[in-house]
Amino acid sequence: MAYIMVDIESDGPIPGDYSMISFGAVLVSDKLDKTFYGKLKPISEKFIPEALAVSGHTREETLGFEEPKQVMSDFKAWIKEVCTARPIFISDNNGFDWMFICWYFHHFIDENPFGFSSQNLGSLFKGIERDTFKTFKHLRKTKHTHNPVDDARGNAEALLTIKEQYGLKIKF
Repeated sequence: MAYIMVDIESDGPIPGDYSMISFGAVLVSDKLDKTFYGKLKPISEKFIPEALAVSGHTREETLGFEEPKQVMSDFKAWIKEVCTARPIFISDNNGFDWMFICWYFHHFIDENPFGFSSQNLGSLFKGIERDTFKTFKHLRKTKHTHNPVDDARGNAEALLTIKEQYGLKIKF
């Protein structure tokens, strides 16, 4: 299996009514040197200014981003290029990140190379610690900046640390 750590930024709470503004992906490996960054033109007139502000982009900037169909096609090609095994989607908040990535894949290119499931890094760590109040965020090395590639890399670093320090049985 090939684990792909993903982080997205959006201008609202759900896909379709609102837009995914950008996303980053990192192939989880010892080097963390294979990354993808996509910036997507909005698909809706609706946006929540406070949500958009988290991305660090203005509405005017986002209107100049790439067409979502092209970005999702490029992401699919990148996944195929970097994965020698079945790609596994994992993120810090897969309920949110997966919702956008899955919807955009199916809406714009009629398929999702990740299939129909995702994994949640936070839940994995809580299970390892056997404590629902624990968080993995102290295991990140890369600062959480809301640049989705930085955030995905930090989460991938945390997963590598969990493997090393906690003996997580996982193959990359």
